[in-house]
Amino acid sequence: MSTITKKEIIDRIAKNTNTRQVVVKPVIQSFLDEVIGELAKDNRLELRDFGVFETRIRKARKAQNPKTMEQVRVPAKRTVKFKMGRIMKQKLNIRKVET
Repeated sequence: MSTITKKEIIDRIAKNTNTRQVVVKPVIQSFLDEVIGELAKDNRLELRDFGVFETRIRKARKAQNPKTMEQVRVPAKRTVKFKMGRIMKQKLNIRKVET
C-alpha cells in the first residue's frame, strides 16, 4: 500500500485530460474547498456511486494518558463520517479478493 498525494492526483488528471497542471490544480483545490465548506455548514454531501460525507458529533468521554496513566477528559467534537458508494464498494471488494 502506498500514499498518493494531491499533487500526484493533479498530475494524473492533467495527463488523462490533456490539460495543463496549472489549470487542473485550482479546479481540484476549489472542489476540496467546497467539500470542506459544506461539511463545515453541517451539510450532507452525496457524490453518487462514490460515497456520502456527513458530520457526526462524537460524545465527550474519559480517556487515559498511556504514559502517565492519568485520566483525561476528551471533549465532544464534530467528525466526518464517510460511507462508500456502490461503485467504490464493488471496486474495493474485487481488489480485496484478488490479493
